[in-house]
Amino acid sequence: MSKNIFKIAAIVVAALFLVALALPLLIDVNHFRPEIESNLSSALGRQVTLGNLRLGILSASVQANRLSIADDPIYSSTPFIQAKSLNVGVELLPLIFSKRLSVTHLVLDHPQISLLRTRDGKWNFSSLANKSGAAPKAPAPGGIPAAPQNLSVGKLEIADATISLGSVPPRRAPVVYDKVNVSAKNFSFTTPFPVTISAALPGVGSLKLDAIAGPINPSDAALTPLHGAVQLHQLDLAQSALVNPETGIAGIADFDGKVNSDGHIATANGTVNATSLKLAPKGSPASESVRVFLSLTHDLQSETGQLTQADVTIGRAILRLSGTYNMQGENTSIHIKLTGQGMPLDDLQALLPAIGVTLPTGSKLKSGTLNMSFDAVGPVDKVVATGAIQVSNARLQGFNLNSKLSAIPGFGGRQSGNDTEIERLNSEVRYSHDGIRLDKLDVAIPSIGTATGSGTVSPDQRLDLKMIANLSGAVGGGLSKLVGMGSGGIPVTVGGTTSNPTFIPDLEAFAGNQIKNVTSAGKSLGKVTGLFGKKKK
Repeated sequence: MSKNIFKIAAIVVAALFLVALALPLLIDVNHFRPEIESNLSSALGRQVTLGNLRLGILSASVQANRLSIADDPIYSSTPFIQAKSLNVGVELLPLIFSKRLSVTHLVLDHPQISLLRTRDGKWNFSSLANKSGAAPKAPAPGGIPAAPQNLSVGKLEIADATISLGSVPPRRAPVVYDKVNVSAKNFSFTTPFPVTISAALPGVGSLKLDAIAGPINPSDAALTPLHGAVQLHQLDLAQSALVNPETGIAGIADFDGKVNSDGHIATANGTVNATSLKLAPKGSPASESVRVFLSLTHDLQSETGQLTQADVTIGRAILRLSGTYNMQGENTSIHIKLTGQGMPLDDLQALLPAIGVTLPTGSKLKSGTLNMSFDAVGPVDKVVATGAIQVSNARLQGFNLNSKLSAIPGFGGRQSGNDTEIERLNSEVRYSHDGIRLDKLDVAIPSIGTATGSGTVSPDQRLDLKMIANLSGAVGGGLSKLVGMGSGGIPVTVGGTTSNPTFIPDLEAFAGNQIKNVTSAGKSLGKVTGLFGKKKK
């Protein structure tokens, strides 16, 4: 009995196998190609073209060996999406017995996707599902009429895609993202649906988004509501599409946060950790990591936003940023306020190379605090920051300023150790791509005296400062005796570079000023004595 059952089972299996082999020959699924093309074209508002179709019984799918979705002609004449295969999951029983196509899922395998953005912030995918886009293909004579604009499937997948991100007109080579995977369940144009997106970023980075999206905005797909969590790992800023390479911004960043959009206003909140950060073309990577607690609000239609919070932390130092930005046009422009109070200098010095500032060779900041307040305005590649700094009770370790002042007579051989104590350093500052301008510079160094003046630091760190030094103690008196005059400020030119500054006294100007002072005093004294010397009438 058991042998008969085994034989019957073997016959049934063999019969089913033969049926599975024969069905693709008996059912010409290419008959459904005009219907599938028409339905997809109607739903997307773009011309959809499929290659040859074949039926996969074991996978319960109709497979197309080619897919092409046209781009918005405003952006490009080349396809928006092209893929070597499209798998359309179908219900087999309706297909076999009534030749009715009932789609359960769509799988796009290894597609090439071209995303383009105009200078006014419009994307080439914005017109997807918009009836004003490319005209859908009409169904074949006698075929099934085009479906409504809505497309609804149990599962939509994009597997191992390559996305090219560019601009119209082009400003730089497109940024390419590989291994992009998208999975959406219960996908529909008219209702919300869960979606998961992962991608490999240029370099070794990765992206993951878990969100609820939809319904798709019928007038602009870019304005579709979305609520979810985003994780960016090892994002290479220089290779990403987030910043213009001309700004000099570079580094590796991680982001963990949430994004929420109602289709009009989007918000983002989270934490950024950046290493090897560089913020200026002439800068070099920061030696310490930087953490940013970020919160911003973005208007999707106007392409403008507000940075409600950005607390930048490096060690114990906290720099607070707030303000607005505008992404319309060719370049993003900003109006940001930067403030910091009581920031420890020995923590901040790790960030100085990132903005292109170098200390004297072999030196480093120990102790002391910095207060600062700046307004940064303009395009990010040509931003201008103006404000003021106040340094208190700092020590520049490994830099002997007295030895640098040996060119000043009376300073030779003076020793003050290997460090320079700075009681205060105050200045108004203007920072731009042309360099740094310092005005109302006021420095007090207890072992030497005080100095005031102004000048510039070029992008390549060359110094050109004109100072008036008021030297303390025997030094000031000795130099005054040298020129044969009384006490007074000594003109000093600070040159060289920030890594190797030079201090050259302008003794001729000093003597000239003293002579002017004596002459002026003599004239005044003459007037006074003249009054007393007049004869009485």
